[in-house]
Amino acid sequence: MSKLFVDGKWIEASSGETIPVLSPVDGEVFDAIARGGAADVDLAVKAAQRALDGPWGRFSATERGRVMMKLAQKILDGSEGLARLEARDTGKPLTTARNDIQVLARYFEFYGGAADKVHGQIIPFLGGYTVSVLREPHGVTGHIIPWNYPAQMLGRTLAPALAMGNATVLKPAEDACLSTLKVAQLAVEAGLPDGALNVVTGYGHEAGAALAGHPGVNFVTFTGSNEVGTLVQQAAARNAVKCVLELGGKSPQIVFADADLERALPSVVKGIIQNTGQTCTAGSRLLVQRKIYKDFVEKVAEGFRAVQVGTPDMDLDCGPVVNRSQLDRINAMVEAAKRSGTPILAQGQLAAGLPGGGYYVRPVLFGDVPRDSALAQQEVFGPVLAAFPFEDEADAIALANGTEYGLLAAVWTENGGRQQRVAKAVRCGQVFINCYGAGGGVELPFGGVKKSGHGREKGFLALEEMSTTKTLVHFHG
Repeated sequence: MSKLFVDGKWIEASSGETIPVLSPVDGEVFDAIARGGAADVDLAVKAAQRALDGPWGRFSATERGRVMMKLAQKILDGSEGLARLEARDTGKPLTTARNDIQVLARYFEFYGGAADKVHGQIIPFLGGYTVSVLREPHGVTGHIIPWNYPAQMLGRTLAPALAMGNATVLKPAEDACLSTLKVAQLAVEAGLPDGALNVVTGYGHEAGAALAGHPGVNFVTFTGSNEVGTLVQQAAARNAVKCVLELGGKSPQIVFADADLERALPSVVKGIIQNTGQTCTAGSRLLVQRKIYKDFVEKVAEGFRAVQVGTPDMDLDCGPVVNRSQLDRINAMVEAAKRSGTPILAQGQLAAGLPGGGYYVRPVLFGDVPRDSALAQQEVFGPVLAAFPFEDEADAIALANGTEYGLLAAVWTENGGRQQRVAKAVRCGQVFINCYGAGGGVELPFGGVKKSGHGREKGFLALEEMSTTKTLVHFHG
């Protein structure tokens, strides 16, 4: 896998260097990727522009959709191999990896079907004029995706971009590239013209920075940390290029005393241990009305004690986290909370026989977390749940909104009026009522407010983000 995919060909990085790929399972090197840089990004951007000026630019919307549907089928046909590759690369349990590949295929199915259903409009205007608004691709789009859901994120960002007729350059995270490179090959087999999709692997500060700031890139998407998102936005701004940024969250699950607690309980536990907590939408804050706080949190603690952490092949609740630095960050935040006196209510268990050197962490439930603490305010990006009591509806809303993030929230209550009041008052991009996550929801517009970013992915709104409008004013007398 130690090559770049540019203009339909596998090429060496201009540096001639590679980056070792370490397994989260045991910390051992098992592959290598090419260390792409600015020169390679430039080649990829130029290849994308040639595709726009050539075959890809001449594809009709229907033809684009057909190619994407073929790619979706190829992904499904090779789903088991892709899932095992994804699990090995990221440490995910096999069941989770298999689901990710199904969602990847669904993105190409959904946007393949939508490609020829994006319409313009006619605007009534002065007599003697016909005014129409066309929706057109941006041109060359750059996509920088994270390591936590590499397959899903590839589909989430590339599928709407390609559906709208953009030519793309993708920079996957250096910690998890392998499924992306495999899908690039499948795209060619499905009939995607050379240059419509290019993949440049490498470090974020080299290849990623070069892509975000390249003058030939007309639009950028980025998912990752707030700090890096700011750098991406600054780089793109120098070329007056728009971005969609998804920068994480500190998502609350708000449980009122009248909630269906038996229904809420598994969603609260799964919402934080899913993907070993390495999820921007992780329900990392549990807000429980005081009158039921003690009893409900104890039930959550029971759920945590049953959580098992193992290798991908063990297919348990959690796998290892992706790399050593992530493991160290999680452990440091847990230790800091313990030193501050925040009580640990429960922890999950490591399975017997885990390989040495792997990046395994026990899920942790903290109780009575101070509202101004790091655990309450900062994204851990691991299986760490912070529980808080609240008094009433107003207190719940204030607590839910009391961070810099605003990506997702859940409201658990049987009171219909409260459901709507709280959902509308919480400042975030998605709110789930008496559910959480809804299975990923390819069809559901997704994105954040505040420091969770801006712009929307998924659903039909992503097609608007991945395109621009042109107004035609025709005087005909």
